[in-house]
Amino acid sequence: MADAHAKPQHDYHIIDPSPWPFIGSVGALVMAIGGIAWMQSMKSGSVPFLGLDLAGARYWIFAVGFMIVIYTMISWWSDTIKEAHEGHHTRVVSLHLRYGMIMFIASEVMFFVAWFWAFFDAALFPGEAAQVARAEFTGGQWPPQGIEVLDPFHLPLYNTIILLLSGTTVTWAHHALLHDDRKGLIWGLVLTVGLGVLFSFVQVYEYMHAPFAFADSIYGATFFMATGFHGFHVLIGTIFLLVCLFRAMAGDFTPKQHFGFEAAAWYWHFVDVVWLFLFASIYVWASAGATIAAGH
Repeated sequence: MADAHAKPQHDYHIIDPSPWPFIGSVGALVMAIGGIAWMQSMKSGSVPFLGLDLAGARYWIFAVGFMIVIYTMISWWSDTIKEAHEGHHTRVVSLHLRYGMIMFIASEVMFFVAWFWAFFDAALFPGEAAQVARAEFTGGQWPPQGIEVLDPFHLPLYNTIILLLSGTTVTWAHHALLHDDRKGLIWGLVLTVGLGVLFSFVQVYEYMHAPFAFADSIYGATFFMATGFHGFHVLIGTIFLLVCLFRAMAGDFTPKQHFGFEAAAWYWHFVDVVWLFLFASIYVWASAGATIAAGH
């Protein structure tokens, strides 16, 4: 009778008090102070703050905040995984976790809408963009005069193929998990992580050999902001899938309970779709009629 009264008679999980929201907030604040001090020191050389000059300690402040955030993420998600193993992720809780991931991806969509908006605003109205930038003459055309662009059917096409293949392998891994095929799940994740790493290497190589720089023009600024943030998302997604690989090897996922992997797969497909829009607009559409840099 005592056990019956002790066991909750609902599908909701009342979590234990957690220090991670507070610790994560402190870490984010410290990291923000370090990042602002870093940028301010590049501008003026000194960073006055509460009677102190933070210019000399800007790297350490940012690094400490960053490590606190990373520690919080690892610890908080470890607690979430522990709750799942203890049976707290009921049908209702799992549904709400899915809603949360959907809302997060929706916010990421709006994040990229901002970069696409900036790019198309400058591309479709180059004259107005030149007036706003005050540092560049576009010549009323896009890309601006004197800008040589990357060949969209060279490295960008390779990376498109790489990401499309990775979307296929992560789907294979998902189907293998649903059919309780451990070997297929692990190999699918191994291939997906490998393709994600390959994509990042190709993009770094492309950046190193790009015929334009971030500060050269509004074209370079919008190009590197949009593609660079996508590359950052690929890096995060690769780490997400790598964690799922380790968990799969440890036997964490089952055909009925595997939201961690499912969230990683959703995120990876989102990254794939964003890249297709980037490739079609920033690489292909914007290079039509432009001068292609030799060897790029």
